[in-house]
Amino acid sequence: MKGNIIQEKSFLFAVRVVNLYKYLTNRKKEFVLSKQLLRCGTSIGANIEESIGGRSGKEFLFKLEISYKEARETIYWLKLLKATDYISVNEFESIHKEVEEICKILAKIIITLKGKT
Repeated sequence: MKGNIIQEKSFLFAVRVVNLYKYLTNRKKEFVLSKQLLRCGTSIGANIEESIGGRSGKEFLFKLEISYKEARETIYWLKLLKATDYISVNEFESIHKEVEEICKILAKIIITLKGKT
């Protein structure tokens, strides 16, 4: 994992999402929104891992685009959890900042790759 910043960040973010999911289900007894967050929040890194193992440049780009979409969806569920008071503003801001950074990195990679084709 050393040296691949997006791979590292997406993995650490997924760990954070899993911990938030456990908190939401155990403490807040919230099961629907948190499950959606768990799915897309962990999918970001999973698709990045798949992209690294891709057979072609096209497949690599495609998987990164899926990761970006999953990151955007994650932002939606986080906003909804904040708006419905399942997470505090401070909790939201911390994790939201992290996923926004992941989006920016992915967008930059995607733009760079598209410029090469």
